[in-house]
Amino acid sequence: MSVMSLNRKFIPILVTFGLFVVMFAAGSFRYTGFFSLQVLMNLLIDNAFLLITAVGMSFVILSGGIDLSVGSIIALTTMVSASLVQQQGWPPVVVIPLVLVMGAVFGYGMGAIIHYFKIQPFIVTLAGMFLARGLCYVISIDTITIDNAFYTSVAQTKIHLPGGSFVSISVIIALVVIAAAIYIAHYTRFGRNVYALGGSEQSALLMGLPVARTKILVYTLSGFCSALAGVVFTFYMLSGYGLHAVGLELDTIAAVVIGGTLLTGGVGYVIGTFFGVMIQGIIQTIISFEGTLSSWWTKIVIGLLLFFFILLQRLLIARRSTLKL
Repeated sequence: MSVMSLNRKFIPILVTFGLFVVMFAAGSFRYTGFFSLQVLMNLLIDNAFLLITAVGMSFVILSGGIDLSVGSIIALTTMVSASLVQQQGWPPVVVIPLVLVMGAVFGYGMGAIIHYFKIQPFIVTLAGMFLARGLCYVISIDTITIDNAFYTSVAQTKIHLPGGSFVSISVIIALVVIAAAIYIAHYTRFGRNVYALGGSEQSALLMGLPVARTKILVYTLSGFCSALAGVVFTFYMLSGYGLHAVGLELDTIAAVVIGGTLLTGGVGYVIGTFFGVMIQGIIQTIISFEGTLSSWWTKIVIGLLLFFFILLQRLLIARRSTLKL
């Protein structure tokens, strides 16, 4: 019985990985030049900021919550960075830690409100989304272009790999975040508490687990990851703008769900989120290689995949409940 339960728990992530392999194989057979290491590396280069954001969202959803503010925090990070570096002349070595702390404090505040005032995460993070997006326009309604030497150097630096391919510094940051998240989720007390909280908050309380601290830390981590993603996004775009990352919170949630994390919490893996992001990237790449399809087909395919994975999760939950009876 326990082996069957374990197998069922791995089904969504196995489906996600299989889907990624099938899509990459299909693209390789259909398009010349698709089957190359650089195409895979480009998926990481173009989606490094989404990977980092999705890591924070994974912990939030694993704990049974949701965070709608991530895209707005990314935009606010780009605006604060651009304003301080470009207009005020602050050095990046001061600005980058400052915006990371800002993101963490923003997340901490939302987590504290969610826990102590017993308000639904959806409502609190929706308010956070509007607040962060509004603060962007308080700074400036226009795009602030960054030509600082440090930012342009990081943006243009290529780390060469065997075979002639390369990645950006942002990819290295994203992969370090993924590795750290896997360790935190599966090898630390905090990670175990997050899974327990997502499984049942009442049971976690009865077991004497630090529910308040865990819940607040989850949103703090999400805010920090969003700010870090904002830093990476600033390297990617070399600008700050209030409309950066509009709708990214929905892409992030989609990546986490496609990666096999249960929306109700308690079940999921960070590595699944990684492949969820890669699947979104490979859909965009296939559409780009096709050349005749609108970019909106990305949203259509992701929407269909979301339906599929939500139904798959529902079937697994229903089957688990039946076996318990």
